[in-house]
Amino acid sequence: MVRGPGPGTPCSVSGIWTATLRPYLSAVRATLQAALCLENFSSQVVERHNKPEVEVRSSKELLLQPVTISRNEKEKVLIEGSINSVRVSIAVKQADEIEKILCHKFMRFMMMRAENFFILRRKPVEGYDISFLITNFHTEQMYKHKLVDFVIHFMEEIDKEISEMKLSVNARARIVAEEFLKNF
Repeated sequence: MVRGPGPGTPCSVSGIWTATLRPYLSAVRATLQAALCLENFSSQVVERHNKPEVEVRSSKELLLQPVTISRNEKEKVLIEGSINSVRVSIAVKQADEIEKILCHKFMRFMMMRAENFFILRRKPVEGYDISFLITNFHTEQMYKHKLVDFVIHFMEEIDKEISEMKLSVNARARIVAEEFLKNF
């Protein structure tokens, strides 16, 4: 198995990290590891309530400064932290109309199954394609480094999945066009 940056960090399946992908994912990993220092914190407004402060935004003093990490203008990650939760929003690279459609359909498919992915939000933050919400309860029940690994692995694989779907659509379109043009 090829290793990426840092101890125990698996690289993508192909084992190849491009020159721009490695620092981008390393920056996201380091920021997530720092942001996931969460603790149980009850609401200051309503007694016996424990809501993710990054979603509720009831107390400014409990929110951290949002961090945006960009690989380019179309591919970026927004990490919003608070005392008891972190919201990670990802904008996926979409070079053309086919990729936009495939990305939208794939993200919709994922979000419809959000209950199977404990940290996936049903609706992304505006301007992003998909969002994850990690609360202090998630970090108590799951390993923090595994949560970070999941987000990084998702970011690695989503580009590959969309590229493979695009190749499949183009191959299918070529076959359909050839069959159609045989009649002429």
